[in-house]
Amino acid sequence: MNILVTGGAGYIGSHTVVELLRAGHDVVVADNLSNASEEALKRALTLVREERPDVKEIPFHLVDLRDRAGLEKLFAAHDAFDCCIHFAGRKAVGESVRKPWEYYENNVGGTLTLLDVMRRHGCKNLIFSSSATVYGDPSTVPITEECPKGRCTNPYGWTKWMLEQILTDLHAADEANGDPKPWNVVLLRYFNPIGAHPSGLIGEDPDGIPNNLMPYITQVAVGKLDHLNVFGGDYDTPDGTGVRDYIHVVDLARGHVKALAAVERGCGLAVYNLGTGRGCSVLEVVHAFEEATGVRIPYEIAPRRPGDVAACWSSPEKAERELGWKAEYGIAEMCRDAWNWQSRNPNGYKA
Repeated sequence: MNILVTGGAGYIGSHTVVELLRAGHDVVVADNLSNASEEALKRALTLVREERPDVKEIPFHLVDLRDRAGLEKLFAAHDAFDCCIHFAGRKAVGESVRKPWEYYENNVGGTLTLLDVMRRHGCKNLIFSSSATVYGDPSTVPITEECPKGRCTNPYGWTKWMLEQILTDLHAADEANGDPKPWNVVLLRYFNPIGAHPSGLIGEDPDGIPNNLMPYITQVAVGKLDHLNVFGGDYDTPDGTGVRDYIHVVDLARGHVKALAAVERGCGLAVYNLGTGRGCSVLEVVHAFEEATGVRIPYEIAPRRPGDVAACWSSPEKAERELGWKAEYGIAEMCRDAWNWQSRNPNGYKA
């Protein structure tokens, strides 16, 4: 398939580009590089050249999804896309609480422009990068796809919730109108991606002080930060720290390749959790990292962050049953690969 990957130079996007190319697909990347690096695509190409000597380059367009003219130019420059995998968007929970307008304008506004340009060019297949944040503060765990949404605790989660609703409505309208070429949409609700490619060539390279746990840990380990702030030590969890379902980014990337098969079958609207089905507390991750790497991580308990929930982990059985996908890596491998990336690239993709 010929696939447009928005946000393809970012953390999850670059790993997915590698898995798509390894699976034999053709890829074009669009990214505004606001929290990404074109260097990630150069390294992704290095990773696939042995298996795909026919891939000479990864076509890249520097474009913001809010730029309609830029998107029109991108679509005009390539043969018809069979599917779009849509990663592009702001993604930090805490920042979204401080900057809600920027999150709604970027995530929702940019996606609306993308969808309009897609349908104008006859591409109505989309795999959407959604999030477990659409469930908000869950009443029960593990979380299945049938659990109620709309209990979001932060603007980032609400942008994902709104976009899921928009995509659901687009699909429903095509069905109701008997459209001969209806939207096929796969909503992939990620839990907490961590880790890096086992090669150490590509990984998570946040701009500034990390918002997410694992890059914060690895930057402490490499000496860029002096200690880890653990936000909240008084949650109703076994050790008082927040519990999340951490998933290796390579497992997550492979989930998108599996989702393409559903699109090819004409899935209509499909929803899948991508997680391991196991919750780990922040301190469990810290201790697992120390055990996997031999590097001590000093930490301090800090006040809770607005928008965080106590515990959240998935039931991934539907993805295994319908897509044939299952997470293969455990927390030890996630820690090992994250450290391999950071220790080899202490300043990320910067020289």
